[in-house]
Amino acid sequence: MIYLDYAASSPMCEEALQTLMTMSRDVYANASSLHDGGGRASHIVEQSREFIAGLIDGQKDGLFFTSGGTESNILAIQSLARGLPMERRHILTSVLEHHSVKLAVSELVSLGYEVDYICPDASGRITPQQIEPLLRPDTGLVSIQHANSETGLVQDISMIGTFLHERGILLHTDAVQTFGKIRFSARDLGADAISISAHKVQGPKGVGAVYIRPGIPFVSAHPGALHERGFRPGTVNVPSIAAFAAAAVHTCGRLEQTANHYRLLRQRLKERFRACGLSAYLVTDRLPGSESNESNESNKVNVLPHIAGCAGLGYEGQYVMLECNRKSICISTGSACSSGQHAVPETLVALGLSEREGHSFFRISFGPETTMQHVDLLVQALHELEQTKKEGSFL
Repeated sequence: MIYLDYAASSPMCEEALQTLMTMSRDVYANASSLHDGGGRASHIVEQSREFIAGLIDGQKDGLFFTSGGTESNILAIQSLARGLPMERRHILTSVLEHHSVKLAVSELVSLGYEVDYICPDASGRITPQQIEPLLRPDTGLVSIQHANSETGLVQDISMIGTFLHERGILLHTDAVQTFGKIRFSARDLGADAISISAHKVQGPKGVGAVYIRPGIPFVSAHPGALHERGFRPGTVNVPSIAAFAAAAVHTCGRLEQTANHYRLLRQRLKERFRACGLSAYLVTDRLPGSESNESNESNKVNVLPHIAGCAGLGYEGQYVMLECNRKSICISTGSACSSGQHAVPETLVALGLSEREGHSFFRISFGPETTMQHVDLLVQALHELEQTKKEGSFL
């Protein structure tokens, strides 16, 4: 099997696997228990907290463990919103966000908060120019993803944070796709809260974290919760947290090396598309400010190197995915959390893709084990598919 869906989930690295097995066998006590077994488990959790906070240049006391990226987004947004004064209950987010962010703000609407959505510019960027017209005197919180899981577009969170903080507005960012892929500092990023997840960095599923800058007021979305200093309920998953830390240290330690590898794979993919005469293209290459359309460095679109969102092959993206799967090649039609939905993703609509282009969208995402041969075999499969143009499958 050739696995090219790392943006959805990644295999556990050996360091995480060994840590998970060792901790599951040896550290089984509840970290909240007062006996020595509980103390040992608590020590492992706190050591893991320190490691992960350090990887984003944050403070240990600001990191709270969760069950994954979805819960991280929901708890971060709802906890920050509940901590806002009554006169600042207007929230902004973008149309590009992960489904979990939309769930979080939707629930806040039912509690009396007001929410508006920011559309990106023609290059897919969220800038102060897109945000400012929507600001109100009662705006208290903005949530903007660090990078999009379908296209890989990276937002300038630092610039957005500076703009918002000058106006006394908090900023949350979903960094699930960027943690372990591009290096960032919580101090420099400018976000008041950051969501991350383990299984995107070769750790176990079912564990993630929220970093809330110490000093930022928040109120738990679960009043009376006893775990993670009241941030969430539920017995702490000590083995998975330790494995998360092991995976994060491993992945972040070789970040530059793997990023260079992904850039070469991405370039190979585009070269093979051209060499085979494929009609498929990378969506971000058609945007104003893309590498192929812009010579001014300051205006260039920033894209994660491991994500290649494609369109234009002439088939429904779901059909492309199924045909690749028939040849033991795993790709995606977009975010795994949106699978089964047939509408064109809002992300692609916001970028100006036609309905035809949007329906043809499929996503390739690389990992440390991806090789040039894997890319070549994928392109060969796509080329064979385009050559057949089976009746009823062509858009």
